[in-house]
Amino acid sequence: MNEAPIDYLLKPVSKFIHQEFTGGIILFVSVLIAIIWVNSPWSASYHHLWETKLSVGINNYLLNQPLHIWINDGLMAIFFFVIGLELKREFIAGELSTIKKASLPMMAALGGMLVPALLYFLININMGSEHGWGIPMATDIAFALALLSMSGNHIPASVKVFLSALAVADDLGAVMVIAFFYTPHISLVPLLVAAGFLSVLAAGNFLGIRNTLFFLIIGIVVWAGFLFSGVHATIAGVLVAFTIPARTRINENDYASNIKKYIAKFEKAIPQNGSLTTTEQHHMIEKIKMLSQFAETPLQKIEYALHPWVAFVIMPLFALANAGMHIGSDFFSSLGNPVSLGVLLGLVLGKFIGVFSFTWLMVRSGFAQLPASATWQHISGVATLAGVGFTMSLFITGLAFSSELLIDQAKYGILLASVIAGSVGIFILKRSKPEGFNNQ
Repeated sequence: MNEAPIDYLLKPVSKFIHQEFTGGIILFVSVLIAIIWVNSPWSASYHHLWETKLSVGINNYLLNQPLHIWINDGLMAIFFFVIGLELKREFIAGELSTIKKASLPMMAALGGMLVPALLYFLININMGSEHGWGIPMATDIAFALALLSMSGNHIPASVKVFLSALAVADDLGAVMVIAFFYTPHISLVPLLVAAGFLSVLAAGNFLGIRNTLFFLIIGIVVWAGFLFSGVHATIAGVLVAFTIPARTRINENDYASNIKKYIAKFEKAIPQNGSLTTTEQHHMIEKIKMLSQFAETPLQKIEYALHPWVAFVIMPLFALANAGMHIGSDFFSSLGNPVSLGVLLGLVLGKFIGVFSFTWLMVRSGFAQLPASATWQHISGVATLAGVGFTMSLFITGLAFSSELLIDQAKYGILLASVIAGSVGIFILKRSKPEGFNNQ
């Protein structure tokens, strides 16, 4: 295939974007910009920007909210929508598709949620800040996988799969925690309207509708219903994702045989002089395109289309709008409060103990096996990386607290915990060797 001059210019950019750790790097840069901005002489402009109000709607259903609310309740609904797509894909044909596959990462994720929450609660009991127990429960999948990929090429692929499945199960747990414990009040009528339109999406899936626009328009209505009901609107993203069709309209064998047939007809068609194709060739190309659409699942098609937007726009914007925290000379002395300590110990110590101990119990009891070629040192590294809970921890912080003081204290703990967990996790994994390495 001939490459145009623009291809040579865009190739390095495309290569960078498709690296596994790129999303984590962009997220880290966004966090750094937010912190530098808040601690600069222009800090007032940071707060002013995110408090800028935008209005959308009509009559009594007018949404007039600050920009950071549109990001946290609007754009993050798309983030949770993609999480829902990933969950459905994993449940259908991924690492969570069978009890045998799912048992180890799901139990590891459960331990990685229960122990940090318990640690935080014990430190904050009777302090008026107990409600933040959900903050240290979450793992930031983008950061964790980026750090894992930076740990070296010697890490077995099964370890990456284990961390990915653990993080996906962790996301499912975080969504359930938000739905059941961080929903302050419920307005029944909008919720029933949302449930009705959610049923329409489910019926559309059952009837074989595959038009993306159908699911998009009705999905927005479902999101609005959840928003007005008081249930956090991001939950709508996950529920809508589970209604997206995950079936192909043609099986693999039929697709392959038909593609061969159309290619043979394309080759037999007499080409025109010049760069244009013949009418018959163009017809064959359209047939191949339609056939390829039948071979795609709407779920995977939408997931792949949205993933770059989530990784390079939504998550960086969320980090930019929420990671801004003032870091003064008293930063470390200010960590002595129960919220910061609870989040810090929950993410660094609680995550490690929970993930490692539940994994150990599952393996030692014979209910599961370690991932192929993985050692307990790999599990230690993964359990430590699970303590990088940046994006989801910040998100739950905004739901748990209304006090700016408590929010800042939680952010301090999240920041320091993520740095410690990330650094120690990489240190452990860089020195790990695959199972049987010494015997080779």
